[in-house]
Amino acid sequence: MSTLRVTAEVLTVHEHPNADALELAQVGLYRAVVAKGAFRTGEVAVYIPEQAVLPDGLIEELGLTGRLAGGAANRVKAVRLRGELSQGIVCRPRALAGVDLAVAAAEGTDFAQLLGITKWVPPIPPTMDGEVEPAPGLLPWVDIENIQRHPDVFAPGEPVVVTEKLHGSACLLTYVADEDRVYVSSKGFGAKSLALKEDPRNLYWRAVRGHGVAGVAARLAERLGARRVGVFGEVYGAGVQDLTYGADGRRDTLGYAAFDVCAEIDGAVRWLDAAALLAGELPLVPRLYEGPYDIERVLSVASGRETVSGRELHLREGVVIRPRTERYSAVTGGRAIAKAVSAAYLTRKGGTEYE
Repeated sequence: MSTLRVTAEVLTVHEHPNADALELAQVGLYRAVVAKGAFRTGEVAVYIPEQAVLPDGLIEELGLTGRLAGGAANRVKAVRLRGELSQGIVCRPRALAGVDLAVAAAEGTDFAQLLGITKWVPPIPPTMDGEVEPAPGLLPWVDIENIQRHPDVFAPGEPVVVTEKLHGSACLLTYVADEDRVYVSSKGFGAKSLALKEDPRNLYWRAVRGHGVAGVAARLAERLGARRVGVFGEVYGAGVQDLTYGADGRRDTLGYAAFDVCAEIDGAVRWLDAAALLAGELPLVPRLYEGPYDIERVLSVASGRETVSGRELHLREGVVIRPRTERYSAVTGGRAIAKAVSAAYLTRKGGTEYE
């Protein structure tokens, strides 16, 4: 899940092809449906992204009572309005009436706290929960920003690798060589430096034991001369999320696919090529494209049918984009990594979004 930021943005306004009273306000590569004439190209407005939870007063002010997602009808979600995908909300809240939005846009000011907007946190099912313990040595996963919000993470023509993004739950494993200890966690617990105590009923421990992930990490630590090795994978199947890829998370056919590796070597944590290090050792997320970066090519690959099962059982969630050579990005303030999510995934009915 990407970072929640509510910012002022310079808009590009397009005609809505199917509605005379509506237009499309573009932020990055996102487009949000707005009332015709409400905004003009070059103007600045506030953009509230998907997964934002709005306070009741702001919902009423924006005329969205009863029209948002979730049991409390307060969560921003992608929808199709008159055939066009609308991602997020473009507005000028009264609480910011005295704010110079153009200056705020240039400075990247985040208005989430001032507006009382929070990030939606998915519920934790019992199989993904459990007793936890402090794990200061755990190597955490990072939030991945959406390429449509930040299309300049990669330079045109830069060599990139595009892998399929699976709709499961992230499993974090850290092997600490000098303690000969294994920490297993979820993305949510890992962000708090907490590990799940071993439990045969727990989803992540079942995946780790079933696929021998700890042994792979230990061998990799010895091979690299690393103090710590982190192996990050997606656990998937029926009972995990609504997209199953033909696996069953409630049985021995629980799916697992590694997508990233990092290692602490000589005191520095480095992100490494998972495919090069884990091929033949663990199942890997499918690699869909490798070549020069082109945003249109990436967005086209993000849509389609899943390739994990080999049977195209259902839609594809999206893709993750990495540079062929790991590097820092000033755009993300960390790793140069981004995701692109398919419109079909965002607007599907009955979807689950557990972390």
